Amino acid sequence: MRVLVDTQCWLWMETEPERLSPRARDVLEDPANELYLSAASAWEISIKHALGKLRLPLPPARYIPSRMRRSGVRPLPVELEHALRAGGLPMHHRDPFDRMIVAQAQLERLAVLTADPWFQAYRVPVVPA
Repeated sequence: MRVLVDTQCWLWMETEPERLSPRARDVLEDPANELYLSAASAWEISIKHALGKLRLPLPPARYIPSRMRRSGVRPLPVELEHALRAGGLPMHHRDPFDRMIVAQAQLERLAVLTADPWFQAYRVPVVPA
């Protein structure tokens, strides 16, 4: 399975895996699954850290790549078609980072591992966290 891990769940995966459901942990730990983190999530984490809303043991520029390497999570860049799709999505949710994750999941045919129930309003497979 190919899975795009949303920002909150990626942070839980790295710092508080016990917050994830047993099913989510199984998906994350199965080496047969391909896990992705959106560049939009890295941007969101960096912004929250700069605003003092998210504490990390290292600056985001070091923390995110090191944790991705350690866990085998692959980066998913934001492409022009992702941005255009995100801008055209129905306004079920206004968070631009989450809308980008939905657009990427749709275009790249990825399931989204998320704790946010509103993702189900979009046509995207969801792995509940």
